Amino acid sequence: MSFVASKRLTLFDYVNYSLLAIMSIICVFPFIYVFSVSFTDPKVYVPLQFYLFPEKWSLSAYRYILSTNSFMNALKSTVFVTGIGTVLSVIVSFTFAYVLTKKAVPGRNVMLGGVIFTLVFNAGILPNYLLIKDLGLLNSHWSLILSGLTNAWSLIVIKSFLDTLPSELEDAARIDGCSDIGVFWRIIVPLSMPAVAAFTLFFAVAYWNTYFNALIYLTDAKKWTLQVLIKSLVIDSDSNGVGGSGGSDDRVIPQETIRMASIVLAMVPILLVYPFLQKHFAKGVMLGSVKG
Repeated sequence: MSFVASKRLTLFDYVNYSLLAIMSIICVFPFIYVFSVSFTDPKVYVPLQFYLFPEKWSLSAYRYILSTNSFMNALKSTVFVTGIGTVLSVIVSFTFAYVLTKKAVPGRNVMLGGVIFTLVFNAGILPNYLLIKDLGLLNSHWSLILSGLTNAWSLIVIKSFLDTLPSELEDAARIDGCSDIGVFWRIIVPLSMPAVAAFTLFFAVAYWNTYFNALIYLTDAKKWTLQVLIKSLVIDSDSNGVGGSGGSDDRVIPQETIRMASIVLAMVPILLVYPFLQKHFAKGVMLGSVKG
């Protein structure tokens, strides 16, 4: 069957696959360059030269970055925002979406209408900033967590997924004496694990990559997240942004290797999460987007 299927490939298919392969390689090259430069020994590094593989491997840039106060503070801030924010976002999103599935809940249509309204209209940057300021959350990591706790798209997709679960299971649990909270935690949550895994990944990536909110809400450089720190390194060309350990290392190690190593360190942790959630990821997205 595989031989017959391969014979059905047309010239368009071959051209299409070739173009996709070329585009994929082009997209991968920047990652290879960043990875290669970050591991290049400072003694053999030549500016403005493309490195497919390091001429001489070295961990000098990584040792320097991990020894600085600024990078470690940014890493701690990002881990805190990602960890706490992801947990709270998953809890709030699934509990709120579960309420929206119950037609008997008073004000359910009003709440659902409000969710859909925010999907179409957004308050804007200035009102959001004034709200965070009035709540006293400026220059606090909670401004990043609470401002992105949930969103209309996530609520609608999760609600669509929860609507597919058999209501008979909830009725049976209530007959056995389960309360509404018991039904949610003992019946709904275990059945929703694929969706929970998918949205855990969505929220974790969103919080880890938080940049704009951190840029406008955090004025203390010691509370910066990784993305803001890397922006200072790459765009502002400020290699002193990761300083803090002093010494002459920042004069020995090229600024470019420091920037690239910072980018790699910011990418790797969140990439390591994907293999653990991959088996639930596709299933969770499909179940949450299609009802039937």
